[in-house]
Amino acid sequence: MRMFAALLGLVLSFSAAFSQAATSYVEGKDYVVLAEPVRPADATRIEVAEVFSFLCPHCHDFEPLIQGWSKKQPADVVLVQTHASFNHNWPNYQRGYYTMLSLGVKDKAQEGVFNSIYVAKKELLTAEAWADFLSLYGVDKQKAISTYNSFGVNSQIKQADNRVRDFKVAATPTVVVDGRFRVAASNHEEILKVAQFLVDKVRAERAAIKH
Repeated sequence: MRMFAALLGLVLSFSAAFSQAATSYVEGKDYVVLAEPVRPADATRIEVAEVFSFLCPHCHDFEPLIQGWSKKQPADVVLVQTHASFNHNWPNYQRGYYTMLSLGVKDKAQEGVFNSIYVAKKELLTAEAWADFLSLYGVDKQKAISTYNSFGVNSQIKQADNRVRDFKVAATPTVVVDGRFRVAASNHEEILKVAQFLVDKVRAERAAIKH
């Protein structure tokens, strides 16, 4: 009986600690509610949007963390990355990103782009440079160049710029949950903790509506 009571006390103390941690994130301090929500790409799932750039060193450090976090999420959560273009040379990498996305090689080539920049110190600033790079992942060079300059990629770039503007993003990486909540934390681990809090919040809201 004493052992059971001790175990029960331990469970309750952990539950209290978790509850306290979960409620410690407050609007206006840890996250901002957008005045005008941005429609998620897939409204049936909880969208976690990351605004990033390949040329942002903080995004390079954050990439394995957010990808690892995303892979542990249930099927109702989706990570959507949006490449920003508001700094020098960022548009070249933004165009390359949406070229990869259009060609269906983003998942297998994205880490390679970061490695090209931060390990090999090799720039990808032209259609030809991207074609050479993507050929390493089985993409035909002429197909890569035509896609890089295509209407479809131009449209995705326009949509990305609109999302960055509507999210009111001033720095990268920035995370927005459900098109409504912009995470205000700057520490990478804390960003993910606040994002998880907001994902749970949205999930609870949706469950309450269903009932």
